Amino acid sequence: MKSNTEKFGKAPHQPSLWTRADALKVHADDPTTTQPLVSADFPVLSNEVFIWDTMPLRDLDGNITSVDGWSVIFTLTADRHPNDPEYIDENGNYDITRDWNDRHGRAKMYYWFSRTGKDWKLGGRVMAEGVSPTAREWAGTPILLNEQGDVDLYYTAVTPGATIVKVRGRVVTTEHGVSMVGFEKVKPLFEADGKMYQTEAQNPFWGFRDPWPFRDPNNGKLYMLFEGNVAGERGSHKVGKAEIGDVPPGYEDVGNSRFQTACVGIAVARDEDGDDWEMLPPLLTAVGVNDQTERPHFVFQDGKYYLFTISHTFTYADGVTGPDGVYGFVADSLFGPYVPLNGSGLVLGNPSSQPFQTYSHCVMPNGLVTSFIDSVPTDESGTQIRIGGTEAPTVEIKIKGQQTFVVAEYDYGYIPPMLDVTLE
Repeated sequence: MKSNTEKFGKAPHQPSLWTRADALKVHADDPTTTQPLVSADFPVLSNEVFIWDTMPLRDLDGNITSVDGWSVIFTLTADRHPNDPEYIDENGNYDITRDWNDRHGRAKMYYWFSRTGKDWKLGGRVMAEGVSPTAREWAGTPILLNEQGDVDLYYTAVTPGATIVKVRGRVVTTEHGVSMVGFEKVKPLFEADGKMYQTEAQNPFWGFRDPWPFRDPNNGKLYMLFEGNVAGERGSHKVGKAEIGDVPPGYEDVGNSRFQTACVGIAVARDEDGDDWEMLPPLLTAVGVNDQTERPHFVFQDGKYYLFTISHTFTYADGVTGPDGVYGFVADSLFGPYVPLNGSGLVLGNPSSQPFQTYSHCVMPNGLVTSFIDSVPTDESGTQIRIGGTEAPTVEIKIKGQQTFVVAEYDYGYIPPMLDVTLE
């Protein structure tokens, strides 16, 4: 298997590399890059459903948008089953941990609305049962297109396969709330090709999901980020000198890190409506470093491209590690080269005392970062936990050049709009 630099040698751009040397600089519990502790007495948004990945309604420039004064978020959502015999343990108690761990198989897209940017009210399913072509509706991006309230929801249709799709509908408001209408015809856009992006046939543990469309602030073209893995049969990838980077003596051994092949993918639209797309080589690869670069997204600031993505401790390769959280990179142009923020890439990680407290961070252009609560310890030993499935406290970060700093913490699920659109 060729290395990254050999593989994409004739491509329109060279993918930037998140190297093992970069990852060796990751330092957990640095207060400038660590999410504040989440209390075990957190409030729950709903006792009827779990929610996790949160997708605020926004425009193609990245601005978080309200409509007629109503903030709107979309979430991956699954029913809780406190009375289902399948989730009752041998002592007759609800096994919420098992229910939570099974949620991905029944994930559906729901929406919520609020006048305050928090205190969210459940609106319901975005698509009626049977509209989506696959069993699971996985994360993506809702885009407000115009003042008529048209919304394109880009998302991932999963099982069978994994396809980037979109469905168009409309947001309707009254003085009492928000409803979603339409969302009846799902359009497939593209799948992994096996040449640039790994397919399920090449690797049963592949990832291909999380579309994030945007307009390039410099040329106005419509592009899309997504999560992928570098194409090739599982275990065939080469972790060469470029992927290793400048490591000190004793750190040259890469172990079995050839199995970690994450990348941030990019596609360009051939039309103005986002119905016809061409996949391009990845913007960033993490071969030999990590196997997941989920929910990639941009913040455009000071003429720079700040690329953020989320990843897990358990998806790191042999010999490197880092906390669950959001990682970031910066470049002066869309196609890079990208360098890791804070020297390592780590922007906001969970504290080591609560390693699974939050996940699926979304960095917004105003510096606010939303995420969901996964699980929080309820005793000092950490053996007893409380499952979340709800919004985490919002954190504010400040971005300065190639560095970031945690500067504030706000209420649970606080996602204020950056602009309000009055519907015609």
